[in-house]
Amino acid sequence: MTGLSVDVLLQRYRSGSSDPVEVLGEVLDRITARGEDGTWISLVDPAEVLARAAALDPARLDELPLFGVPFAVKDNVDVAGLVTTAACPEFAYVAEVSAPLVDRLLAAGAVLVGKTNLDQFATGLNGTRSPYGVPESVFGEGLISGGSSSGSAIAVAAGLVSFAIGTDTAGSGRVPAALNDLVGFKPSIGLVSASGVVPACASLDCPSVFSLTVADAALVASLVAGPDPDDPMSRLLPAVPATPAARDLSGARFAVPAAVEDWGSRGEHEAWDAFCAGLVERGAVLVPVDLTAFLDAGRQLYGGAWLAERHQVMADLLEKDPDAVLPVLRTLMAPAAEITGAEVFAATAAMALRRTRAHAVLAGYDALLTPTCTTTFAVAEVLADPIATNERLGRFTTFTNLLDLCAVAVPAGITTAGVP
Repeated sequence: MTGLSVDVLLQRYRSGSSDPVEVLGEVLDRITARGEDGTWISLVDPAEVLARAAALDPARLDELPLFGVPFAVKDNVDVAGLVTTAACPEFAYVAEVSAPLVDRLLAAGAVLVGKTNLDQFATGLNGTRSPYGVPESVFGEGLISGGSSSGSAIAVAAGLVSFAIGTDTAGSGRVPAALNDLVGFKPSIGLVSASGVVPACASLDCPSVFSLTVADAALVASLVAGPDPDDPMSRLLPAVPATPAARDLSGARFAVPAAVEDWGSRGEHEAWDAFCAGLVERGAVLVPVDLTAFLDAGRQLYGGAWLAERHQVMADLLEKDPDAVLPVLRTLMAPAAEITGAEVFAATAAMALRRTRAHAVLAGYDALLTPTCTTTFAVAEVLADPIATNERLGRFTTFTNLLDLCAVAVPAGITTAGVP
């Protein structure tokens, strides 16, 4: 569905066939019609949304790249005057100022609709870890949405907004995109400021973009990217092109996993093979690469020293009001108290070496291609085995930030079972 894609909306505005008030009115009607389905934690007052749309000056249509474009943000991102919860009511606070990325989007003419659900403290890849409800995939009743940016993905996939901001530490900006047939762009660490974002793992967190098209993701990322002196992870990096360049794949070299385990039973393996065959038909060269070291690196996020960094975000709450934190998170965080400073320094040095070696492995290729997810699950399956199912979802995403890579999830076909 591309009816709300940025280029389509702007064409409608330029032709005079629609205006922002009409479009935002339609969006609000769709949100109301869906009811409380776990997508949203809070919504901007409809009157305020329509007033913002009405205040947009048509004379600035060519000046504002997101003129009248509806969007949402994950509810670990601050918006001035709105509550930030990180999906934990006891943690919630009213933000005094907006995250810089929100200010940039509003300045570009976008219209904020609301704040979306997430796995609590952005800890999870499945979308079931929230006291605000469990959103489900748009591709099947009972299937998980993916997480932790669950609501952001559903808001876009269900046609409620044109794009949504998520975050990505272990794959939270890509897994929900994959499970809902969206584009999910995770920039390099530090390209987009994480100021005003409740951290999950502060040294690794990346604001991300969910969109209907690669072009939309590139445009939004180009608008929110830039250095920020208030973000300790901010870096001067090459700019994101506002318009991605099309490329002839003839002769392109892509690394692919030499072996993929744990394929699901919904035709995922066959869909991956068909996708790869299509690239070869277009002239690409696919080279199998042993990714064992990459996968081992990814396991450090929840099984190594980085657990201590994640733990510190909720440490006070765990001490004062442990029941405010969901049981599965308490289980995950339990080993963190035993991690020593020496272990953190040793792990950091070891990961730096892993990073150097990983970049050397990829140096001869245009990109590394992997399945974003090898399977999906029913909500009931995840609730029955929340940790093992989560690990399977993140097999090919968790290593990305640890190894200082950027990534994008893109639609790659629908399986014989009717899922992405």
